[in-house]
Amino acid sequence: MLIGGGALATIGVAAAVAIGVVSANSDDASASNKPASELPTSADIPGASTPAEPSFEATTPPPPPDPKDYISSAKKDKAPLGPESFFPGTKLTSGERVYKKGATAATKKCASVAQPALATILTKNKCTEVLRATYARKGIAVTVGVAVFDTEAQATRAKKQADEGLVTSLPGKGVSPFCRTTVCRGTYNAYGRYAYFTTTGFLNGKDVTKKDRDAYEVGDDLARFTFHQINRRGEAQASAAANNPE
Repeated sequence: MLIGGGALATIGVAAAVAIGVVSANSDDASASNKPASELPTSADIPGASTPAEPSFEATTPPPPPDPKDYISSAKKDKAPLGPESFFPGTKLTSGERVYKKGATAATKKCASVAQPALATILTKNKCTEVLRATYARKGIAVTVGVAVFDTEAQATRAKKQADEGLVTSLPGKGVSPFCRTTVCRGTYNAYGRYAYFTTTGFLNGKDVTKKDRDAYEVGDDLARFTFHQINRRGEAQASAAANNPE
């Protein structure tokens, strides 16, 4: 979107025991000369029995927790929440591309950091907080905004309605203002209870066009990174729950 702003061994032992018992206890001296086929089996010998095999109740281990369950509702998503939880460190590396991280910010006034059309959507779907971070590389900057909702349904609706409007770009820490009066590229998506948006533009004030593949690449890198960070949040909480069952 471009927009302004063992079985055999057991049998052998049983046969040997049967022969030994008959030879020792029989009054008939010729009994020891009888073929083995005529001798009583071990089951016919008084006192012989087969011990019962131990029985165990079949158990099925519970399935591992689904990471997505932990990021789909505020009731289960209890990990600390802030810009650093999604955007740690001072840079981001994607393949051979290295992005310097600029400013970060968080606000519970979601509408205050979005253009009017998107601000209305965030408000209508009861956004509770927006976390932003900016990255820059080779004259191109992108601000990522993660909008937090209480439920997955709210985030999904916000994504479906966000066909226009951008998250306001966030300058600072070495990144000059961008995407204030120029055409910039925006993306929007959602995963779990989070909707995430990117606003990408040139630092020299040039408009972004469909021919500017570098600008598209920057926005896509950051959108993909944000998705993975949200997913990791769910994986970390699911792993903790599996290792510490109640």
